[in-house]
Amino acid sequence: MSFHECPPPGCQGSGAGAIKLRISPKERDLGGFSVRRVLPSGKLPMLGPFIFWDQMGPAQFPEGQGMDVRPHPHIGLATITFLFEGAIMHRDSVGSVQEIRPGDVNWMTAGRGIVHSERSPEHARGGRLYGIQSWIALPADQQEVAPEFSHHPAATLPVKSGDGWQLRLIAGSLMGMRSPVTALSPIFYADLQLEPGASLSLEAPYTDRGLYPVQGRIEFGGEHFETGTMVVAASGSALEIRNPGTEPARAMLMGGEPFPEKRIIWWNFVGTSEARIDQAKADWKAQRFESVAGETEFIPLPDR
Repeated sequence: MSFHECPPPGCQGSGAGAIKLRISPKERDLGGFSVRRVLPSGKLPMLGPFIFWDQMGPAQFPEGQGMDVRPHPHIGLATITFLFEGAIMHRDSVGSVQEIRPGDVNWMTAGRGIVHSERSPEHARGGRLYGIQSWIALPADQQEVAPEFSHHPAATLPVKSGDGWQLRLIAGSLMGMRSPVTALSPIFYADLQLEPGASLSLEAPYTDRGLYPVQGRIEFGGEHFETGTMVVAASGSALEIRNPGTEPARAMLMGGEPFPEKRIIWWNFVGTSEARIDQAKADWKAQRFESVAGETEFIPLPDR
């Protein structure tokens, strides 16, 4: 991952001083579709409670093929899946079976432990897939909550619009809106769409804020950005975002308050205790996690 810190005299205010970091993701091919991993990064392990950030695709699967992520475990985090194209079938160990389509939100709280699989449904095989999956670390006193899953159709998410822009709130609170998606710590996560030339000035009262273009070009802090760069805003600066191009643009906006405790991330496990992570490793290796009904495969514990 590469990054650049903003130049002197600091990172406050408008213009280039509004930019704290620029993070380029590491691209991986996961069997037919491209993944760009932005978080964690060496210089930014977390953005607020956001500890993991993957751009899935855009990818075109060959005929009859699709995404097939076998059952795997999580602890100490919540996952958020949001799609722009395609569909994913989610199955988990608390009995959830839910297809997600563009604009919907799948929110899974792992808590003390959950197992899930993610596969392309039959009707979506041979099609396209494009979306974002991120992890939110849970507060220290809620890491062992009971696992649960919730699905929120696009029509249930609050929306605000203005002159050439529309903002859909995925999770948390922003601009006087509150999402029905229950987050266990203060965050905002939004989908912003801008027509050519349109702009939005946004006060986001959180310590950590970032944006990630997913379509077209975005102007922020006097610079232009395209898909493939996460821009971390300086603390205290307004988010002044513009579409400088001739085509529609789209960006994900996110942020929240950092935790006082350091988080450990090992494979799919997040926590504040090495001993708890080690216990999760041992439990998965011994197959003591609950299983996913209808699934016979699983991803073995990695060697490292």
